Amino acid sequence: MTYYAMAAAAVVLFSLQFWFNDRYQKHRGSAAKAAVVFSLGSNIAGFVTMLIINRFRLEYTPFSLIMAVAVALDGLGFLIFSLKAFSVINLSLYSVFSMLGGMTLPFILGLSVYREPFTAGKCCCFAFTAAALALTVKKGTQKKGYFYYAGIFILNGLSGVIAKIFQATDLPKVSNAGFSALSAAVGAVLSGVLLLFVQEKTITALPDASGKPALPAKLRSSLRPLADMTAYGAVNRFANFLVLVSLWHLPASAQAPFISGGVIICSTLIAFVSKQKPTGRELAAVALASTGIALLMVFG
Repeated sequence: MTYYAMAAAAVVLFSLQFWFNDRYQKHRGSAAKAAVVFSLGSNIAGFVTMLIINRFRLEYTPFSLIMAVAVALDGLGFLIFSLKAFSVINLSLYSVFSMLGGMTLPFILGLSVYREPFTAGKCCCFAFTAAALALTVKKGTQKKGYFYYAGIFILNGLSGVIAKIFQATDLPKVSNAGFSALSAAVGAVLSGVLLLFVQEKTITALPDASGKPALPAKLRSSLRPLADMTAYGAVNRFANFLVLVSLWHLPASAQAPFISGGVIICSTLIAFVSKQKPTGRELAAVALASTGIALLMVFG
């Protein structure tokens, strides 16, 4: 149960990161330049966070570096596909394919490659979570962009696959915190290189709605996104660290649907707190996800 508690903490952090990402996009938009800057800044913040957790130890092995490069490339690929996808699909369908990929590929890998036990609890949790995700699809979904659907599904799923491969290998590797720090460092380097080839776009700061004197637009558009990308980087990297640690003790076929179902629940709770009233379909999705997680806890 201790490691499910760690996975649950990761779920809360993953849900919070969406809020920081949303705040950043409201100030900087979703243009390529802003997205790459976000990737660079969040990776730097994540690297510093994990370096502190790892007591300022820098660790390295050839295998760990290869896997860290895989993590960074997967993250950049997912970022690019996400930007392209928003031009042809709606947010609800994007979220469904993203979370289904993050759940399905590690689930299949754990059962087929690593011979994890196939249990009634895992099967029920997967099925109920998939049904919950299907309920979140809103009307008006476009029937095109299948290339982007596949890219989002595969790339988000690969993040869990890479984590499982890293944990399961017998090759010399760094600690979980060391790997998280190394992945963030490689991600920052790749984002910095990509930034050299992305063209700038004009940024328009949002008007101040508080009634108080606003900061100069240039300063306001710098400080707020900086705070959001820093918070996102720290939260995201620590959440992935918790996933790595719990994955050492939990089968991927159980952890993946647990996390996907948990994110559905936590995201809805955050919507309540932020005064965004969830719809009946979203509440039904929470009920399905909660049932799936409960069955996983009871039947294993």
